[in-house]
Amino acid sequence: MPLRLSVLDQSPIRKGGTPAEAVRDTLELAQLCDRLGYTRYWLAEHHSSEALAGSTPEVLITRVAGLTERMRIGSGGVMLPHYSAFKVAENFRMLETLFPGRIDVGIGRAPGSDQQTMRILADGKPNWSNADKYPYQVRDLVAWLHDALPLNHEGTGIVAQPSGETAPDVWLLGSSDDSAALAAHFGLPFCFAHFINPDGGDGVTRAYRAHFKPSSLHAKPMPLMAISVLCAETDEEADILSRSREVWAMRLRTLGNPGPVPPVEEALEAAKQPGAERWLPALRRRSVVGSPKTVRAGLERHAAAYEVDEIMAVTICYDFEKRKRSYELLAEEFGLS
Repeated sequence: MPLRLSVLDQSPIRKGGTPAEAVRDTLELAQLCDRLGYTRYWLAEHHSSEALAGSTPEVLITRVAGLTERMRIGSGGVMLPHYSAFKVAENFRMLETLFPGRIDVGIGRAPGSDQQTMRILADGKPNWSNADKYPYQVRDLVAWLHDALPLNHEGTGIVAQPSGETAPDVWLLGSSDDSAALAAHFGLPFCFAHFINPDGGDGVTRAYRAHFKPSSLHAKPMPLMAISVLCAETDEEADILSRSREVWAMRLRTLGNPGPVPPVEEALEAAKQPGAERWLPALRRRSVVGSPKTVRAGLERHAAAYEVDEIMAVTICYDFEKRKRSYELLAEEFGLS
């Protein structure tokens, strides 16, 4: 089976640019990827970030789905512990009503923010990230989407409107084995975030397959992996362009607040600074970078290791035209249509 390709868009903000421009880039890129033949397009959730403008995927999905025709559109993902599972079900039932058969609801439990912002999102509620709470939230979200609340549930008799004949697919997202175990237990699709954690994802995905319990929604496991990708005309050009994302990621880990995505010239200078040699090779392991043939070989290698037939590409670079070109070259190399 040919490898299918999808997109995870974090709506990156360029240095010197604005969040509004980042959102407009997302809309333009989504229309391009729809024409190119990508399978799905997910929008990320981050809060109070100077580099990533996508704070409300459930709102942005509406616009992206309205501008596209073929791709499935979804969240990558909604950070469920911040919210009521019932309200998330209402949001995505509305999206499914507007765009039937095209909506994915990807959910995760990471904060998507710093600790201060997390407390503000929680509105003073304690223990928002209680690990014991999350599995019940997943259970309830699926149940409200399919009118299948457990017996004696406190929400019995409450309906997430608008109800309809179809429901969005629920995906569990994660960079460790916790979400994979939950996805297997509930019989749900699972996406491993290799672009966050490049270690052990293939083993986590194999464990997900091995422990998958068929459900009324999915008879077989549906694994997916998301990885950073940058494709250019040559390996050398791709290597240079990738420095913007890598230096931004290095600053995120060393400074906490990295600011917007830096231009290539600034990133190349930062890559020469003491200590950078410890970070940049490790960050490169989260990605596949190079010419179309180099990237194809890398993605096919990861697809074989993860045993998946679909890969989600996360592409961040300073120049938006180069970012679009990366997705064009990838589509050409894999013969998408």
